[in-house]
Amino acid sequence: MSGFPEKTCETDRLVRHPKLVSAALADSKTEQRRDGIYAYPGEVFELDGVPFIVTDLKRQKLGDMSDADAKAEGYESFEAYKSLILRMHKGMQWQSDAQVWVHCFQRKV
Repeated sequence: MSGFPEKTCETDRLVRHPKLVSAALADSKTEQRRDGIYAYPGEVFELDGVPFIVTDLKRQKLGDMSDADAKAEGYESFEAYKSLILRMHKGMQWQSDAQVWVHCFQRKV
């Protein structure tokens, strides 16, 4: 994909946790932040047989995340998102200047 680095993981691993899959299927999750690229804009992936399309891929500093960003991730607030990420990744330090890839997606029509 032109303009982006090579993928670091496969598209089917973009959204894996059952709660997040359910949130995407309920249309309350439209973004997934990762430390690498899992999908390019235009790529299609399936969650429980339902197709989704990646609509955008962009960089963001963790410190620039807002409550709206966390809600697009399927969480109630930024603090809920941050707390879960730190619990999932034992020993991780939250670094506000760390850059992540934001994969934006929607149900494919």
